[in-house]
Amino acid sequence: MRLVFAGTPDVAVPTLRELIDSPDHDVVGVITRPDTTAGRGRRTVRSAVGAVADEAGIEVSTPRRMSDADVAETLARWAPDLGVVVAYGGLIPQDVLDLPSHGWINLHFSILPSWRGAAPVQASIAAGDEITGASVFALEAGLDTGPVYGTLTEQIRSTDTAGDLLGRLAESGSGLTKAVIDAIAVGELAAVPQDAAGVSHASKITVDDARVRWDLPSHLIDRAVRAHTPAPGAWTAVGDIRLKLGPVTPADDDPAVPGPLEIGQLGVTKKSVFVGTASGAVRLGTVQAPGKKAMNAADWARGTRLEENGRLA
Repeated sequence: MRLVFAGTPDVAVPTLRELIDSPDHDVVGVITRPDTTAGRGRRTVRSAVGAVADEAGIEVSTPRRMSDADVAETLARWAPDLGVVVAYGGLIPQDVLDLPSHGWINLHFSILPSWRGAAPVQASIAAGDEITGASVFALEAGLDTGPVYGTLTEQIRSTDTAGDLLGRLAESGSGLTKAVIDAIAVGELAAVPQDAAGVSHASKITVDDARVRWDLPSHLIDRAVRAHTPAPGAWTAVGDIRLKLGPVTPADDDPAVPGPLEIGQLGVTKKSVFVGTASGAVRLGTVQAPGKKAMNAADWARGTRLEENGRLA
């Protein structure tokens, strides 16, 4: 089949590579988000998907919006049989959805209808789900509402960050997407409507959402920090200084905690830094101050003048 691929970040790369390497399909074009600038020299940075397409000699389009007039013109020239979306980062209007003869499919990182929306992996970890997965579904006007062609499941490990889990789903999801495309090509697969029951939503995460709430129980703080790692990054503040935190460890029953700690209160020992929560305490892992590299929390505490009974907020 002639395929057009729409995607942007690293998580979309495994599926693009899977399709480029397939002898049964031809990726005739790639749509990705516009180049950005970074660094002191304001150098131009291609998206991860764009870089892979360039490497493979595939034509790349970088519209600001999928509704731009030249998108339809480019697709008409590419004449794809099917559009494939993985983490593109923009809405696709109905007139563009209608252009490929087999429509568009999307690889979404949850078992639909659970966790529709922009941040399904983060939401799943924060909610304490034990199982998640990926779904390939037919794109339609609604947000992740289209009928599903296939799913896979993945266990959520107790130490998984969003980055860990998303990395595994990106790899396994690439094979699922290829299998779905193979079946569509020979007319052996029909999409099944999503169950109206069990719908949940995972909204886009903001930096404010990633601020740690020390007034929650330790197990919820653990989930929230892992859900926001690596992006946008869980954070807190000590005085006027904002600190980025790596994953923490619930320590409600840890005898090393230096006495009962109030919510947000720091407890520093030679080897560890604890923070009081609604249920007890958590042990900090890594801490990153502005302009500094991440370091072990105990090393950070030794090099920082903390007030007596210092607190995180």
